[in-house]
Amino acid sequence: EVTERLEEVVRIWTKQIRKVLVESEQIRREADDVGPSAELEHWKARMSSFNSLLDEIKSSRVKKIISILQAARSKTLKQWKELDGSITIAANEAKDNVRYLYTLDKFFGPLANASPVTMMEHIPSLMNTICMIYCTSSYYNTSERMTSLFLKITNQMINTCKMYLCEG
Repeated sequence: EVTERLEEVVRIWTKQIRKVLVESEQIRREADDVGPSAELEHWKARMSSFNSLLDEIKSSRVKKIISILQAARSKTLKQWKELDGSITIAANEAKDNVRYLYTLDKFFGPLANASPVTMMEHIPSLMNTICMIYCTSSYYNTSERMTSLFLKITNQMINTCKMYLCEG
């Protein structure tokens, strides 16, 4: 009876975790003119969310329940282990992406606040940094991630040029 109750608890956790994982993989809805700092903020929020989830999974309470179910040879543990692995991967991806996107953070200010001429001076360094991210990142080097980043950088450049033209 205790095992059945604990299995039900794990099934509920599994359902909740699956929901978080599915939501994290859904396409983000963003404004058409959002800049690159939104990309960093997205991954910081995702990192925080998955790190909290990992902390909860590694808590002594959860570990006790899992060890009881291991002793009882519960079949619910197979799904649990798969989810645990998926959460770890998602947390590692978010952490890695935040680390790499922080290397771009120094360019976000000039992209947003400089004149078009001054902004252009930063483009070669920005492109070199993006190239480094693409070549070395384990997770951020997909065409979807790069396209999204370039779109946001372009949006920021366009917004900066519009502001410059409206002020002048």
